[in-house]
Amino acid sequence: MSVKVFVVDDSAVVRQALAHMLSGNAEVELIGSAPNPLLAMDMIRKNPPDVLLLDIEMPGMDGLTFLRQIMSSNPIPTVICSTLSTEGSKVALEALSSGAVAVLAKPKLGLRQFLDDSRREMIQTLKTAAKSRPRGRPTVINDALHKIAVSRTPVLGSVHAFAMNKPVVIGSSTGGTQALELVLTSLPADAPGIAITQHMPEKFTAMYSKRLDGLCAMNVREAKDGDRLERGVVLIAPGGLHMQLRKSAGQYFVTVVDGPPVNRHKPSVDVLFRSAAECGGRDVLGIILTGMGDDGARGMKVLHDGGARTIAQNEETCVVFGMPKEAIKLQAVDDILPLEQVARAILQFDSRA
Repeated sequence: MSVKVFVVDDSAVVRQALAHMLSGNAEVELIGSAPNPLLAMDMIRKNPPDVLLLDIEMPGMDGLTFLRQIMSSNPIPTVICSTLSTEGSKVALEALSSGAVAVLAKPKLGLRQFLDDSRREMIQTLKTAAKSRPRGRPTVINDALHKIAVSRTPVLGSVHAFAMNKPVVIGSSTGGTQALELVLTSLPADAPGIAITQHMPEKFTAMYSKRLDGLCAMNVREAKDGDRLERGVVLIAPGGLHMQLRKSAGQYFVTVVDGPPVNRHKPSVDVLFRSAAECGGRDVLGIILTGMGDDGARGMKVLHDGGARTIAQNEETCVVFGMPKEAIKLQAVDDILPLEQVARAILQFDSRA
């Protein structure tokens, strides 16, 4: 069966160009279009698509507002295609945080040529989106977790902070921006150090880290080569570079390096997980969250076989149950948990003797 796509864009030129681009493709079918969300609502209700291709700037209601309404009522996999969603832009991150599966930037000039050139990428993105299970923006964090987070007294800089140096490594991809937000905002300021590889292009990770830093009790930042991973700190691998964990004098640090893509990704989850297994062994907690493909599965197997505790997000709460599924297939996972229980698992691991 072909993927049914509905386009919402105020430009007639864009709608015509997209119709032309998708015509004749057996895998993707354009079932309708609308110039604004207000008109689209009724049409989508009568004939639900598999994927929405959505612009941001439109009359009556902007695309982000429409996206949030869709995700809060009847989530539909959504791909943003907008001139506002340049790489690393605040709008792009806001769209991903609100539930968009992917964001594509379209130029203000040379649109037809752009669509012709990016036809293969566009179709593949729409097919990938159709397999996802979108979730709305995380609202109030689980009450029990919130109570844990606010009731724990930060101990940064204390003897305990150095004696209990057990790093957490997390890998995620499609749907990961939301998943990480829910997990990290559920943790207290003195939670164990966390190193994260989230599949993101260059320029996105710096702004994404700043966004999370403003939401979380922990200190979140884009990793730099040589940064120490200590309690209360979250380091996110920069887009376009690999991040590895290393240990020196009982402390953990990250190495940020260039190199070829691994499993078609840079940064790669496998690179982070393998390095954590090598330097941390059973002191590490490895977590694999929502994502397309299998990056991180083999690295998690190395972690697991080395004595580390390993957790995979369950299928029901994943936007895309790809990476966790592959890790489970390899028998690399100790526990399979819903996303809402991951933060609690981190705190329980931290309290383990």
